[in-house]
Amino acid sequence: MKILGILILVAIAVGFYFRLTGDILTGDRIIGISVLASAFILMPVFLYVRWKGKRLKDYTLSDENMKKMRDRGID
Repeated sequence: MKILGILILVAIAVGFYFRLTGDILTGDRIIGISVLASAFILMPVFLYVRWKGKRLKDYTLSDENMKKMRDRGID
């Protein structure tokens, strides 16, 4: 995941380099593909890795969790 993130950042930098050297169309394409890759590849992989092994019930505001928060003094 770190390698993919670094590759996307490098691709964005290369895209901006192309834009600065005068090839605006190619630079825009590289930047656009990099942004799409970060949104549709990197983000879902990141979310899967971070949520693996966790229960959604622990992070929702149910009556049980509200009672636990009140008992601990967290309002």
